[in-house]
Amino acid sequence: MKRLARSLYVRTALTLALAFIVFQVAAFWVVYRTLIVPVAARSADDLAGLIVLSAQTWVELPPETRAAFERELAHRHGLRLTTTDVGATADAPRFAFRRQIEEALSRRLGEPIVLYGASDTQAAWLDIPVGGHGLRAGFFPDRYAVKPPLTASAVIALGTFLSLLTALFLVRRITVPLARAARAASQVGAGELPDPLPETGPAELAELARRFNTMAAEVRELLDNRTTLLAGISHDLRTPMTRLQLNLEMLRDAPSPARIDRAVADLVDMNKLITGYLELARTTQAEAKVRIDLAVLLEEVAADAGLAWPGAAPCEVAAGRLALRQIVSNLVQNAQRYGGSPVELELECTDRQARVIVRDAGPGIPADQLEKVFRPFYRLETSRSHATGGTGLGLAIVRQLAETNGWKVSLKNGATGGLEAVLEIHR
Repeated sequence: MKRLARSLYVRTALTLALAFIVFQVAAFWVVYRTLIVPVAARSADDLAGLIVLSAQTWVELPPETRAAFERELAHRHGLRLTTTDVGATADAPRFAFRRQIEEALSRRLGEPIVLYGASDTQAAWLDIPVGGHGLRAGFFPDRYAVKPPLTASAVIALGTFLSLLTALFLVRRITVPLARAARAASQVGAGELPDPLPETGPAELAELARRFNTMAAEVRELLDNRTTLLAGISHDLRTPMTRLQLNLEMLRDAPSPARIDRAVADLVDMNKLITGYLELARTTQAEAKVRIDLAVLLEEVAADAGLAWPGAAPCEVAAGRLALRQIVSNLVQNAQRYGGSPVELELECTDRQARVIVRDAGPGIPADQLEKVFRPFYRLETSRSHATGGTGLGLAIVRQLAETNGWKVSLKNGATGGLEAVLEIHR
């Protein structure tokens, strides 16, 4: 029960309900003060005027016509005039706006008037001192009493009911998707991949569901990459460590410079593997952006890789320098290792984006594996030998760095052979 009371649905619904109730109460008070009370006062004054005028007319009529006048008043207006005793009681029946009627009669007659009742009727009576006669006037409150407009009350009640229903409906439309997203988030936190959230409803909730689905898929991919990374570390380090241990054991009995050189080479291989793993782990953080001239950066990369660089016009972008340099360097190294020569480096610059293109003259990649090569440890050749291939992390680092910084990298086979790697950067 406490958890339900703390829920967004209950709290929002109660808040909206309270706000609507306060609004309806305020609206009713305004209608009562500005419409019902003035109408009641006017009606009470009209009734008082009718009673006084009827009494004055009765006094002025000849005695033989007064009975007919009394019958006419009773028939047309429900008003009684009589000089006989009506069996007065202490007080008249209670009815709405009695005070206004007594005040109107007091103003008309010039003295305080208090309505009283009769023992055998529901009429309200008063004494009218006119023409020296003990005249009594009576009326039925059910006919003459001003009542609060039932239509206004019904409208206010219906408005409150519809407002509450609308509030509950709107709150449910908001809170149900949020509750569903909360449950899915807990599943992601537990390492599970929840079912995609429905990307429907209001634009904001649909966008939230869309982004959550993307995030959940990315988290799952990150977990898969972490598992693959740990498995790759375990697999790739085991071989050089075994060779290193064997060489060290053999050095106990027969020291040899060749075995020492092989042990050092194994250590170098292990260092390269660890460096690659650390680089991949660091690609989840975006680098601070600075203004960079891509033409200058590509010239530096080409010089380091021993490529002929024809030069290009200045092309400034806002990007992380280290991440950008590492992506281009990895693409060039990949082209040199697998594509052979010549390797071409090209820059295309427009007002909206810059494109860095690395081309090689190798055999290319089968179309069904153009995306698979971006996975960690995925290599076209099936061996784990560093003589025939790298660690399988180069293109994985390229893709991860590009996605982290909001860039796009893709591979495609050339029309006449070779592979073309393209890095797209929005300016």
